[in-house]
Amino acid sequence: MKETYLAKPSGACCLKGTIHEGESRGTWETIADVDTYISVPPPGVKSNGKVLLYFPDVWGMFPNGLLVMDAFADCGYTVLGLDHFRGDPVWKHRKNRHDHSDPNFDYEAWKRKHTKFADEFVPKWVSAISQRYKTIDPKARFVCVGYCFGAPYVCDELAKDTVNAGAFAHPAFLKEHHFRNIQKPLFLSCSDTDHTFDVPSRRHAIDILREGNKIFHHQVFSNAEHGFALRGDPKDPYQRWMKEESLKGIVG
Repeated sequence: MKETYLAKPSGACCLKGTIHEGESRGTWETIADVDTYISVPPPGVKSNGKVLLYFPDVWGMFPNGLLVMDAFADCGYTVLGLDHFRGDPVWKHRKNRHDHSDPNFDYEAWKRKHTKFADEFVPKWVSAISQRYKTIDPKARFVCVGYCFGAPYVCDELAKDTVNAGAFAHPAFLKEHHFRNIQKPLFLSCSDTDHTFDVPSRRHAIDILREGNKIFHHQVFSNAEHGFALRGDPKDPYQRWMKEESLKGIVG
């Protein structure tokens, strides 16, 4: 029997959002043949000794994502995020679900193409980063976070040995095995009106985690839509609060 999705593939809700203001401060490097954004703790912030792996949503390495990675670095993490869309994020084709400026854009084909690449290259990228930082510090510890498209790669890593803990916000592309197979702590940051990961699906996922005696924490925000942790409107006090609380929860 074919396994069904609990958190569905990215849909129209993933095409909405607000671009945040600010200047990112990280650098770029190619690691395992993938462009990688690197952000380190700024002067005056002590490193916590942890390396955070960042798996982006369908908007890819856009300003909001870079600023969120910098925010994690402000908390003491060395942060690395890979561009598994290879310079072809969804916003280059459709800025939102009402914008049909590129009538030839096939969203489903776009997802298939980039999922195939990410499935192959994410494990290679994680392995390369692990080798790099363990050479510097054999006691280096790794954690990971994923948004939307990036969520399954968090669960994949939690089923392996490299990372010690992981988190995702408003996930997509998750099936039952993603929850059954994890062996490390998982933090779930969710919205109550997310049609990608709706209430029945979330409850089923939580049941799987409970039945498997997994270590997890489930955070849910009311009156929140898919994308709240990355693409909410910072001029709206409640949307800004949700974004900040999600990040605090993940860090915690």
